[in-house]
Amino acid sequence: MNLPTVVLVTGTDTGVGKTMTTAALAAVLHGKGRSVAVYKPCQSGASNGDSDTAEVARLAGAVTTETGVMLGEPLAPVAAAAVDGTELPGLAVHAEKVKELAERHDHVLVEGAGGLLVALDSDGGTMADLGSLLKVDAGFVLVVRPALGTLNHTALTLEALGVRGQQVVGIVLGSWPIDPEFVHHSNRQVLSSLPVPFLGSLPENASELSPAAFRSGAAAWLNGLPS
Repeated sequence: MNLPTVVLVTGTDTGVGKTMTTAALAAVLHGKGRSVAVYKPCQSGASNGDSDTAEVARLAGAVTTETGVMLGEPLAPVAAAAVDGTELPGLAVHAEKVKELAERHDHVLVEGAGGLLVALDSDGGTMADLGSLLKVDAGFVLVVRPALGTLNHTALTLEALGVRGQQVVGIVLGSWPIDPEFVHHSNRQVLSSLPVPFLGSLPENASELSPAAFRSGAAAWLNGLPS
């Protein structure tokens, strides 16, 4: 499998390491000389200074970054938009932006909010639906936890992608513990044996590394990434 033009980065939950995975993907691709754009349809928590695209740019380097809509509260997009009194753009708006970026870059990385089926607009449109709207070469990277419960969450998300006919590029462990326990190793073994590619794992302290150290480590962390 070749890496698709558009890579949608989703997760089994919030806080699983989607932003770090997006940054690592961007760093690897940029290091190979490819032009990369990163798009975040909905950014929550802006009133706390949260900006996933800014974090990606800090760690990955010279990549294009854009955010669809900024929302103040650290809530799911629909709830955060209700607090702000903001009307969320429809999925078609995000799809057009992604396609526009794809015309000017080798790869576009699209980072979701929370898990796969979190609504991104008032009509209930999700990252899975966004993938279906894109009429370009696209596939999903699924970011998962190493802890107890991850096998069920991973299986459910892969099933949801499968019934929608979505291409799955592979699985990434978004935060591998510095001192992993038996359960982490056991889960990793199972996850790496699933019928989808296992792309690698990121260290739990990845966000604390210097940009130079992050970029130099990214290729080794994602050593299963297709070319």
